[in-house]
Amino acid sequence: MRAVVCHEYGPFENMAVEETPPPERTSNGVRIAVEASGVGFAAALVIAGRHQNRPPLPFIPGTEIAGTVIDGADGFAPGDRVCAGVRWGGFAEQAVADAGNVFKIPDAMDFAAATHFPTIYATGYGGLVWRAALQTDETLLVHGAAGASGLAAVEIGKAVGATVIATAGTDEKCKIAATHGADHVINYRENDFRDAVLKLTGGRGADVIYDPVGGDVFDQSLRCIAPEGRILPMGFAGGTIPKAPANILLVKNVSVIGLYWGYYMGWGKLPAPPKARARVREAMAHMFQWYEAGKLRPLTQAELPLDRFAEALATVMERRVIGKVVLTPLSAP
Repeated sequence: MRAVVCHEYGPFENMAVEETPPPERTSNGVRIAVEASGVGFAAALVIAGRHQNRPPLPFIPGTEIAGTVIDGADGFAPGDRVCAGVRWGGFAEQAVADAGNVFKIPDAMDFAAATHFPTIYATGYGGLVWRAALQTDETLLVHGAAGASGLAAVEIGKAVGATVIATAGTDEKCKIAATHGADHVINYRENDFRDAVLKLTGGRGADVIYDPVGGDVFDQSLRCIAPEGRILPMGFAGGTIPKAPANILLVKNVSVIGLYWGYYMGWGKLPAPPKARARVREAMAHMFQWYEAGKLRPLTQAELPLDRFAEALATVMERRVIGKVVLTPLSAP
């Protein structure tokens, strides 16, 4: 099969598409013909060796895939249309996923859209619904709202029934966030989002803040969070890992809530208990219902063949992506 292979940690430009043997199927594994593979910021960090997951070299990057089942464990039959989360191995024509991380997708869902669910929408759901317990009468602030992670948070916030404020760096990105449900949008390059959020909330601030950016954005978010607010540091696309000042947390009764979605997928140092894995399947079923009701609308900016993986990763790393970029391994080179 053809796959993108990383032989050493470093720049993604050093990788190449190679012919490699298909992965061996494990006893509880499902072999999938990969029609689409999501490209995200985390994939570039793994390739660079800067992620908490460090696969043994050589490895095939990619953690979110969609396609058709070739063969697999009980509950899945050849031809089933599925999406899956894999610890690595997604940038390839075939991948093997643990059956617990494979999910049958609705008939109306295309493969590119399906790649958004195993990690992107799932992380948003886990963070906002499980961990932050976002309520219908609360205000949610979403940073990086035009990226895949941010758009997922905007849509999940609206599906829950919250008021959503979104920030993005261009007017075009703000319009995209508004199209996907944001009640208010702020171009943070032209406006101080802290002041804007306080004005929009009558001085109270946002009850929940979804922050995949980090750095100064996190620091300023603590200046516009409501009493008893919850902030979710979901990533560090800004390049700096923030530190929360304990005095602000104490005075405003603020909770900083962590979420590593890989724990629920069985990728952490400690295995998730069966109850937690069952919650994942319930969450996916709930999100598929939202999708069929038109509440979740995955945005794919581009579908590129496997040979253009470097272009796809560069688009993500340079923050030029709106929504998601996916690779299509089974398309013609």
